[in-house]
Amino acid sequence: MRVVVTGATGNTGTSVVRALAADRTITDVLGIARRRPDLRIPGVRWAEADIDPGHADLTEVCAGADAVVHLAWKFQPTHDPVTTWRTNVLGSIRVFEACARARVHTLVHASSIGAYSPGPDDGRPVDESWPTHGWPGAAYTREKAYLERYLDGFQLAHPQIRVVRLRPAFLFKEGSAGEQRRIFAGPLLPRLLIRPGLLPALPAVSGLRFQALHTDDAAEAYRAAVVRPVRGPFNLVADPVLDMATVAGLLRSRAVPLPAGAARAVLAAAWRMHLVPASPGLLDAVLRLPLLDAGRARDELGWTPSVSATEAVAAFIEGLHRGAGIDTPPLASSGASRA
Repeated sequence: MRVVVTGATGNTGTSVVRALAADRTITDVLGIARRRPDLRIPGVRWAEADIDPGHADLTEVCAGADAVVHLAWKFQPTHDPVTTWRTNVLGSIRVFEACARARVHTLVHASSIGAYSPGPDDGRPVDESWPTHGWPGAAYTREKAYLERYLDGFQLAHPQIRVVRLRPAFLFKEGSAGEQRRIFAGPLLPRLLIRPGLLPALPAVSGLRFQALHTDDAAEAYRAAVVRPVRGPFNLVADPVLDMATVAGLLRSRAVPLPAGAARAVLAAAWRMHLVPASPGLLDAVLRLPLLDAGRARDELGWTPSVSATEAVAAFIEGLHRGAGIDTPPLASSGASRA
């Protein structure tokens, strides 16, 4: 089996290509990225391609593949949603249509918990039937939701293609910490302070709770989606549900309650001054995310996470303190990015 992976050099991609290459039923893994990495993984080849409109047609990249795993995504610039829309929406559509032209049998798309509409008032976990209209105030959630609608039509137009949509919660691993710090926090999060015992207090935004997953566990779900004859969406989460008090405990800090409105006002001011990359709309979306039930992934993918959500966040915190990275352009360590 030959598998092509777009966005193969990022947080999810580096874990997915490793998981695929370790599967004996998969004979060839081609990682696609805008910039060829120095990372060497046995069984993985690399090729340069850009999914953005205006670049070379992607049909040749997909030709001969049994499956395409589409992970490529651009989180910034958050002040220019037209740019992210071109890459994330129009670029993804280019990948989907190239799969159809190349007669790829399986398309596995990286959707997200962010595609879901706000959760139910009673806080119960939702399955994959919950509406996927996103949150209109954040570019990320709008883009993920739009692609869900596009794939609805794509499946009808191309029933011969097995389309799988994976909707993971927040993904963390040690090697992605530097990239995620740059994407979401920017310079206002000093790396050397992220060490247990150094931060005396941590703001705990009221109403903020989240689900997390180690990226390597998510990669196993992607591998299973490629090799198993499944279709449709799958939620991916690990227990337990987390909040900022949990994160404060990992840092041996005191959680200081902060009203959501105050947190949003501070974030909005910092974002307008270009001090942080994360937009206030993204905080609005996170506060409204539903809790997910991953029962379908357990039953049909045979998937269960090996690492708890708490352990995944702990690995991320350790990576932040160490300035950890991986030998790819997106995941370069803090030292490499400064150089």
